[in-house]
Amino acid sequence: MQKALRAYGEVLRLVRRLPEDSRAYYAKFARENFVNYREVDPNDDAAVNELLHRTYNHSLWVLSKYSVDESVASKLKEICFA
Repeated sequence: MQKALRAYGEVLRLVRRLPEDSRAYYAKFARENFVNYREVDPNDDAAVNELLHRTYNHSLWVLSKYSVDESVASKLKEICFA
């Protein structure tokens, strides 16, 4: 659970790097996705890791869409792949 909360916080930090007019949308999108998966068993390592990998990959896609350097997601990568 702690790892997911750290990933969520880092995603919100990355959202701040997006253009101002798109920040609210992606912050809401991130929150909704984390809330939707709160029923996942935290002891199911495979499911949690799958969700964290998706979190990272989707974050890279969004950063790329807005031409934000993907290196800013290095901390998220550490969290998701640790």
